[in-house]
Amino acid sequence: MGFNHFDENGNAVMVDVSAKEITERIAVASGKIHVNREVMEAIVNHTAKKGDVLTVARVAGIMATKQTSNLIPMCHPLCLNKCTVEFEVDEENGSIQTWCTVKVSGKTGVEMEALMGVNVALLTIYDMCKAMDRAMEIFDVHLEKKDGGKSGLFERSKEREQC
Repeated sequence: MGFNHFDENGNAVMVDVSAKEITERIAVASGKIHVNREVMEAIVNHTAKKGDVLTVARVAGIMATKQTSNLIPMCHPLCLNKCTVEFEVDEENGSIQTWCTVKVSGKTGVEMEALMGVNVALLTIYDMCKAMDRAMEIFDVHLEKKDGGKSGLFERSKEREQC
């Protein structure tokens, strides 16, 4: 399989999707951040000095999905149908799992948008809490699922089972 972001002369190009059919597409990405006890308490109790951390991070993640093509050079600008950012707080282990789900009716997928949403949501948590814990760690960011388009369904859990 050749690289499709290069023309016959090796110049970087945006992929031509004009001949593709419009299909319903979805992508889900996830990632985690590990925080110290002080940060976890501020998040859970809504006492962080900069405001409600998870609400701001959710909005930032959603906004980021809409800006993906401005930041990733070969991404197509997309008119997204839906975006959600969800959190699961694990107080005992000091971590916050984050998921971003993006849907579109289009000619190209939304994997990069979902990954961008997760990363920016996690970075926003870091930004809002860095005065309490500069050692926070963002990790395990990956695509969980994508569906639609020519390549069809991908589910990370099933791919990992085959390894």
